[in-house]
Amino acid sequence: MLKDPSTKYKKFVGPKLDNRQWPSKTLDKAPRWLATDLRDGNQSLPDPMSVEEKKEFFETLVDIGFKEIEVAFPSASQIDFDFTRYAVETAPEDVWIQVLSPCREELIKRTIESLHGAKKAIVHIYLATSACFRDIVFGLSEEESLALAVRCTKLVRQLTKDDPNQQKTEWRFEFSPETFSDTNPDYAVKVCQAVHEAWGPTKQDQIIFNLPATVEMATPNIYADQIEYFCSKMPDRDTICVSLHPHNDRGCAVAAAELAQLAGADRVEGCLFGNGERTGNVDLVTLALNLYTQGISPNLDFSDLPKIADIVEKCNKIKVPERAPYGGQLVVCAFSGSHQDAIKKGFQRREQELARLGITSKEEADKKLIWQIPYLPLDPQDIGRTYEAVIRVNSQSGKGGASWIILRNLELDLPRSLQIAFSKVVQTAAETLGRELLATEITDLFAKEYFVGEYDAPYTVLDYEILKDESKEGGRRFQGRIRLDTGKEYDLNGVGNGPISSFADALSKVLEPKITVKDYKEHAIGKGSDVRAVTYIEVVSEDGNTRWGVGVHEDVTLASLTALLKSLWYFRNRD
Repeated sequence: MLKDPSTKYKKFVGPKLDNRQWPSKTLDKAPRWLATDLRDGNQSLPDPMSVEEKKEFFETLVDIGFKEIEVAFPSASQIDFDFTRYAVETAPEDVWIQVLSPCREELIKRTIESLHGAKKAIVHIYLATSACFRDIVFGLSEEESLALAVRCTKLVRQLTKDDPNQQKTEWRFEFSPETFSDTNPDYAVKVCQAVHEAWGPTKQDQIIFNLPATVEMATPNIYADQIEYFCSKMPDRDTICVSLHPHNDRGCAVAAAELAQLAGADRVEGCLFGNGERTGNVDLVTLALNLYTQGISPNLDFSDLPKIADIVEKCNKIKVPERAPYGGQLVVCAFSGSHQDAIKKGFQRREQELARLGITSKEEADKKLIWQIPYLPLDPQDIGRTYEAVIRVNSQSGKGGASWIILRNLELDLPRSLQIAFSKVVQTAAETLGRELLATEITDLFAKEYFVGEYDAPYTVLDYEILKDESKEGGRRFQGRIRLDTGKEYDLNGVGNGPISSFADALSKVLEPKITVKDYKEHAIGKGSDVRAVTYIEVVSEDGNTRWGVGVHEDVTLASLTALLKSLWYFRNRD
């Protein structure tokens, strides 16, 4: 790299706006969308889509809700021509089929031929207007380019709207001054004014001027300035649909498209997940869901985004990056302990609020409670993700991640110090395996560590009763029988302030080590006749070590006694 790049590269200078308006505006509605995956996206693929793949992709775009789809470059090959025919013959009545052609008369004629019999069709032609492309690629002067644009526009009109044999089709016309982002803004306006006059649009039948950042030349605000300048200079603005086609050379296509909409644009062209030449076209998934998270309907349906991503990957033969906004496999996942803890608390707060409001269904919750979860600007369920995929655990994760998985899968809301204790067990397992742990592995670890579920408690309460003890005020006496994992049984008798302390006293008389209760928590799981009690008991042994026991039973007292026995077993067998 050069120490002084200014000797080789020049700073891009945008149009001068004395009173720009777009910075004070906000987005409040979705633009018109044009999906160009099948044309611009497909031409950029190392291995272009097969006809069957293009058909599947086309059907997916229709299912998502795109009403304008650019399907091919029909004059480029027989395959593109034939696929255009397929789209024309199978498209729903409310879907516009768009095709592209350069400003070459013989190619325009072939392109329009491919649209014969279409219900709704958009003919899109383009012409180089930037000095760089006119000089280096085409060798045309400004006057020659303008004349060619007008001539080709009139040809399109002659072959479509003015042709008596084409009256069954509803026609639209789109023109692109290529590459707009590097075109003198006054010249771009001049060419488009001439094209506008040649086509003769109305308020009801607008002309589309596509203003492509074919190569992203500058910061997004400059592109917005260019769009506002164009919109302010074009007469009869209400007869014009201003369309955007941002590429992502600087990595700013999404920002450029959003700012350019503020500047007056009505329509956006792009691809799902940003496929396209070089660094790609603007990502329509990101643009649409950015609107969605601001409470604005994008008029597109990404309810099953994982399925859409799978189809895109299969047809493009290019993987959607795991960190791609919204669509990537990892974007709703948290591995960091602090992130996991915040997300867990956010979900708990939301569940508490839903319970307070008496809301029991997701449909009702979505209508009455604003989404507010740390680190999650979007409810994963809205795009087809499960909450189980939100928190994933590896050796870097903290207590929040593992405890969230236990809560989601076993319904156990672990006390804080038990979360800390179990997180160490999880971390050791993750370090040993050298990878992320699956949710099933974490729940199995917990069950084995604390004898929950299918893992039987090694010590068992065979019979018990809690009696009032006359020797001390408010005292309780435990009487019962237990069996150890060796098969040996013991009759127990002890006194305490309640069932748990009296049971601990009884145990200390026949088994070592002596344990005392440090902390106790309980809650219910299940509903109706299936409700059970869960108790968490933290005990301290004679040498000062602590251990949690977990008991689950329909009888809350028996759940507590079982939890205490589990802790005792641990101290007697830990070595």
